[in-house]
Amino acid sequence: MGQHTDGPDERHRRPAGVSDTTVEALGKLSEALETVERARGHLYSLHQLIGHADLMLDDAVELFRSAGHDDIADRIGRDLLGRNVIGGRWTFQIVEDFDDGYYALFRELDRRARDELVDGRRHLYEAEMKERRRTPGRPGHEARPGMEG
Repeated sequence: MGQHTDGPDERHRRPAGVSDTTVEALGKLSEALETVERARGHLYSLHQLIGHADLMLDDAVELFRSAGHDDIADRIGRDLLGRNVIGGRWTFQIVEDFDDGYYALFRELDRRARDELVDGRRHLYEAEMKERRRTPGRPGHEARPGMEG
């Protein structure tokens, strides 16, 4: 059996000859992508919330009709129910455009930069930060899974 050294696994070690600035730049690109991932989640929340609100309008229209307010029910049903949220688009179309355009390009450029500069390795900046901040040999400070004492 091979002996593991205390430290990051191979996929989280920088290849020979890669500079600190390159690792920092890749880390900043990764951080930016993570921020876009969070924004994407908010976009999907918008999509689901608007869809739910639109379906709730069915109940509101029915209740206005039951209360004898046909003009208000008609106005909501005609002008708001099923309306585009942005010129010509429902939220699913916004999500698709985002995913297929900006998001896909961002992910591709991040992947290509990692492939070209560090053999596709991810989170090198964070892995090196972990090594600087952890206390080797202390419980809960293991370099990787399976290294527990």
